Amino acid sequence: QVQLVESGGGLVQPGGSLRLSCSASASVFSRSAMGWYRQAPEKQRELVAIISNYGTPTYADSVKGRFSISRDNARNTVYLQMNSLKPEDTAVYYCHLTTINTYSWGKGTLVTVSS
Repeated sequence: QVQLVESGGGLVQPGGSLRLSCSASASVFSRSAMGWYRQAPEKQRELVAIISNYGTPTYADSVKGRFSISRDNARNTVYLQMNSLKPEDTAVYYCHLTTINTYSWGKGTLVTVSS
């Protein structure tokens, strides 16, 4: 598997912003689809956003208009800009990479939205 390392999580108040980063250690990044998933305590993991190798993004309805996914192929890095954060956004956020023959998960970074 490709090694993925997330960063940028932390504590933020409602209405605030955070930017998550995920760096990959492989040249397959540029032809991969990248995604961000999240899992709240005692809940199922859910898709937050995905970006194709062409740069086309797709978002879950719950984050549409607030979150933005982007990628920098030169840095093998995908980002998730999170604005107007709500307490229900609190979760461990996981980075995912997939190609037709490769997939990897990061270990996650915790985002806590609380006053």
